[in-house]
Amino acid sequence: MLSVSSLLFLGSNASATETEAAPTKLYGTVSDKDGLPLSNIEITATGPEGFSKTVETDAQGNWEVSVLTKGTFSLTINQEDLPEGQSLTDPTKGTVKANVFSLGIELKLLFPIGPGVAKTSLLERSAQLAVDGLILGLVIGLAALGLNLIFGTTGLTNFAHGEILTLGGLLTYYLSAIVKLPVIVSVPIAVLLGAFISGFLQDRYLWKPLRKRGTGLIAMLVVSIGLAIFLRYFFLFLFGGDTRQLPQYAGQAGLQLGLVSITPKSVVTTIFGIIFIVLATLWLLKTRMGKASRAVSDNPALASASGIDVQKVIRAVWILGAALATYAGVIITVNQGVSFLMGQDMLLLIFAAVTLGGLGTANGALVGSLIIGLFVQLSTLFIPTELKYVGALIVLIIILIVRPQGILGKKERIG
Repeated sequence: MLSVSSLLFLGSNASATETEAAPTKLYGTVSDKDGLPLSNIEITATGPEGFSKTVETDAQGNWEVSVLTKGTFSLTINQEDLPEGQSLTDPTKGTVKANVFSLGIELKLLFPIGPGVAKTSLLERSAQLAVDGLILGLVIGLAALGLNLIFGTTGLTNFAHGEILTLGGLLTYYLSAIVKLPVIVSVPIAVLLGAFISGFLQDRYLWKPLRKRGTGLIAMLVVSIGLAIFLRYFFLFLFGGDTRQLPQYAGQAGLQLGLVSITPKSVVTTIFGIIFIVLATLWLLKTRMGKASRAVSDNPALASASGIDVQKVIRAVWILGAALATYAGVIITVNQGVSFLMGQDMLLLIFAAVTLGGLGTANGALVGSLIIGLFVQLSTLFIPTELKYVGALIVLIIILIVRPQGILGKKERIG
């Protein structure tokens, strides 16, 4: 099953004369659920300054529209032209949009054609949503593990953690789309930069001075909220409010594996995500620094008295947590694109996961993340997709009422 994709980017280095002479080509291929081309399908394009043009697919299912101005263009497929037994797998995707930032480039757009939503069985939908939920759970787990490690060693609930995901996505986009590095090269560089900027630099120049001054956790929490708001709109200022797609993997067709469809990019990013989590877990359990971080989490004062450099341990945990969150942002960017609101949208799910699993417990973060990911995706079988994140909020409230320490958390005496 194909997914709607569009290649959105970049600045052109051409001169003004060259730009005027080189229109942007919007193009695509319309094929049926078996990949066979569909001819004589009407595509209508509309855009700024009253632009409107209608074309039909050729014998190979190809269509093409040239535009001479920048702006947002809407392309609508005439669903009545589709042959019997074929329809959009998502009725809301009959119109796709392309943001033309510069002229002289090519943007590919695809319409998801299949047997139709009405003909998709509940079993098929459930299987697909379960796979999507596991992938979402992995993304949440990467970020939640980092957040839990930081909370465990410092006691800080970092509301700016979502912006680490956004930074990772934007770094990947910049390196891939602007610098023109292959994605396979851009990703590790983005993770290293994210770990350095969001981990090392953030702790050294913000949180460490606050800890030295004896700033309370409530005050630091407020600082993290202010930092999140500042970074969010700083990203908006630099990159704009549009969702940007990576050019190398936009429009990638899915692989049909039994009842589910999954893109190769999802398979690869998921495998590396699992490896990342396994390595982080081994670091916690087997290395000297990992064991020291668990000691600091249990009792910072006793750990310091035992000769453990608490500040060094906290720095290492910040770097690891930032690297995990950065890669979570990379997964979202590769599969869905990146926007300045990406981290904010994920933050509720991250908090729901760590609360469900138990604050300060690494295993709890992973368990809670998988449950939240599956719950969010499978809930769309019964509620509109736009409301799926509400379920995470309901889970968060119920857990706080019924079992505030979470699934794997321990009860603590208060007072």
